[in-house]
Amino acid sequence: MKTFILLSAVMAVALASNNEIEKILNDGNNVFTSKFFEEVVKEKPGESVVMSAFSVMQPLAQLALASVGHSHDEILKVIGLPNDNVTKEVFPLVNSRLRAVKGVELKMANKIYLPLDAKIKEDFGALSKSVFGSEFKNIDFAEPEPAAKEINEWVEDHTNHRIKNLVNSDSFSDNTRAVLVNALYFKGSWLDKFDKALTTDRDFHVSKDKTVQIPTMFKKAEFKFAESHELDAKLLELPYEGEEASMLIILPNEIDGLPALQEKLKVPSALETAIDNMYKVEVNVYLPKFKIETQIDLKKILMSVGVNDLFDSATARLNNLLENESGLFVSNAIQKAFIEVNEEGAEAAAANVFFVGYAAFAGPPPPVPVFRADHPFLYILKTGADKLFSGVFAN
Repeated sequence: MKTFILLSAVMAVALASNNEIEKILNDGNNVFTSKFFEEVVKEKPGESVVMSAFSVMQPLAQLALASVGHSHDEILKVIGLPNDNVTKEVFPLVNSRLRAVKGVELKMANKIYLPLDAKIKEDFGALSKSVFGSEFKNIDFAEPEPAAKEINEWVEDHTNHRIKNLVNSDSFSDNTRAVLVNALYFKGSWLDKFDKALTTDRDFHVSKDKTVQIPTMFKKAEFKFAESHELDAKLLELPYEGEEASMLIILPNEIDGLPALQEKLKVPSALETAIDNMYKVEVNVYLPKFKIETQIDLKKILMSVGVNDLFDSATARLNNLLENESGLFVSNAIQKAFIEVNEEGAEAAAANVFFVGYAAFAGPPPPVPVFRADHPFLYILKTGADKLFSGVFAN
């Protein structure tokens, strides 16, 4: 058995307008993010988590281009893309758009590592470079410690040293045939920063029966805000400098309202409708400072949302990947994600690794509403319609 590790990012001839392409991507991202979020939260009940479904879409799309038959079609269906031609248009547009976001540091990078004796198929290599901006490098997987060190250093360099030890030496063997790596990093300062002098320990209701004291920030300013009867929740959007990126917080009205909110958000249009009803108003905001790190078993999550063939040597059919190789399949996949929110702003990062082997997220404004995030809530870090990171703060 050989193993391929994939970590996950030529303009094609235009097939549709940018608006049409963006709608396809946004619709797919919304559905995929909703399903991905649901499964991760199910795996980590009651925990604070951070994740990036957005960063998983790039390596999955790469694997779709590398595969044929039902395995190929299954991946595209899960990420909401109709065919390879759309894939070839969507991701150069996405990466160009990310590079153009004003006021924040935002970058995504992709790299494929190969064993010394392996060679990427010419067509797939050209597509990976032009569509995802991927780099390629041959390294010696027979020396697992130096291999792991090199990959981890690349991930650290592309996530401001926030994601460490994505892989370890036990990840590799003589059967390792490739490692695809994707890294996504965000750092932004609030447009309206919180005054550190106003941060103080306040009650946070973990549940109806448990209350703890945590550092909580305060700010009175004009923000986009809404109260959604359909979601039984309040929404608040905190913009970053440049006003092209923001953090959306969805706070259930009830202390124990998170499970019901999560159930309603299984329908992506429910959140989009609530966002459309937000309006600018002066708000008294109480928001906890927090730092969250999460490791996710992507293989288990992806199989739960419908990607199955990719993880089976009999069905993966990654025929377009390597020269003179057959029977390739994804043996494992991992995501590590990080987010920190404080008075200055937020920093977030995510990195994914896929191990492949072969056989083997109106109305008139009320007078100064209060947004008091003193019990578990959901958050989404986004640029425009792109939901880059999402998660739960449950303390």
